Amino acid sequence: MRIQSSGVSLLLSTLLPSLASASGFDCAQIKIDDYKYDLSPLKGVHEVTHSVTTDDYVTNTTYRLNICNILGGAARDGDATCGTSKNICGFVHRAAKDGSGSSTIGFPIVGLDPLGQGSKNPEVKRLKDIDPETEGLRVRLEGGSYKGDANDQKTKKASAVIEFQCDHDRSGLEGVHTLSEDLETKERRRRADGEEGGAPSGNSSSSLQFKSFGLSDDDTYVLKLDWRTKYACDEYEKEKGDAPSSKSWGFFTWLIIIAFLCIAAYLIFGSWLNYNRYGARGWDLLPHGDTIRDIPYLFQDWLRRVVNTLQGAGSRGGYSAV
Repeated sequence: MRIQSSGVSLLLSTLLPSLASASGFDCAQIKIDDYKYDLSPLKGVHEVTHSVTTDDYVTNTTYRLNICNILGGAARDGDATCGTSKNICGFVHRAAKDGSGSSTIGFPIVGLDPLGQGSKNPEVKRLKDIDPETEGLRVRLEGGSYKGDANDQKTKKASAVIEFQCDHDRSGLEGVHTLSEDLETKERRRRADGEEGGAPSGNSSSSLQFKSFGLSDDDTYVLKLDWRTKYACDEYEKEKGDAPSSKSWGFFTWLIIIAFLCIAAYLIFGSWLNYNRYGARGWDLLPHGDTIRDIPYLFQDWLRRVVNTLQGAGSRGGYSAV
C-alpha cells in the first residue's frame, strides 16, 4: 500500500508535539525549591538575529526558538532545514558585498532527533542559586550539532542556555520578532535586507536578547540568550493565585448566596407549616404576613422621619409672628 506524503505530514504533525512534551521539559509546569513557574505565555516561534560584517561578506545568523513546542514548518529557511522536531535552530545567511552570491545553511541547537529519539537533557536552576542578586530561571537544553569551521570535518554538539530574568514590567514579548504563517514573505524580506547590508531584526529594547554563540569549556557550541519576563519571577504564580480582588469577590458572592438560601428556606418552610396547621391561604401563608404587608408603610414612615430630621437640622433660628 502506498502512503500519501500529505498523510505522513499530518501524522508527524500530530505525533511530534506529544514527543516533544514527553522529552522532560514542560514550559507550563516548572517546579524548583517549592517555587512554580509557568512560561507557556511565551510559546510560539520567535527569532533573534545576530549580524557580523566583514570586508567581503555580511553574515546574518537567525536563531529561531519555540520553548514550548517543536518548530515544525519554521525549521525551514528556503532550502536550508534543521529538522522539524527541533525547538531551537540557527540559520546562517552569508551574502557577498559585491553581489556575487549568497548561501544559507541551517543547523539544530535544541530538540529531539527524528521520530523523537535522543534527549534534550533539560537542566533548570534558579538564578538566585547562582547569583543571590538576580531573580529568574536558567534553562539549559541540548540535542543539536554544529560544524563551526568549513575546514573542520568534525561536527560538535550544540546546546542553548536561556536565562529568564525576572522583570515585573515585561510580559516577555515586547519587541520580540514572532513568526506568523507567512514565513516565506518575511524570509525574503529579511534576506533582501541582509544582502543590502541592513540591520538585524532584533533591537536593544527587545525582551529577548542574543548574548553569544561559541565553543564552551566542554568543547560544545552553546547559544546564550537573555529573556526578561514577569513569568520568571519567583512569586508571580503565588501572587496571581492570591489576588485580593478574586478572594474578596468570592467571599461576598457566597455570603449573598447563603443569605438568599436561608431566607428562601424560611419562607417555604413557614408557608408549608401555616398551610398544614392552620389551613392558611394567600398572604396568610407567609410567616409574619402582617409584618410583611406593613413593610411599605413602615418604610414610608421611616423615610418621612428622616426628611423631617434633615429639614429641622437645616432650618435657621429667627423671630416668628405673634
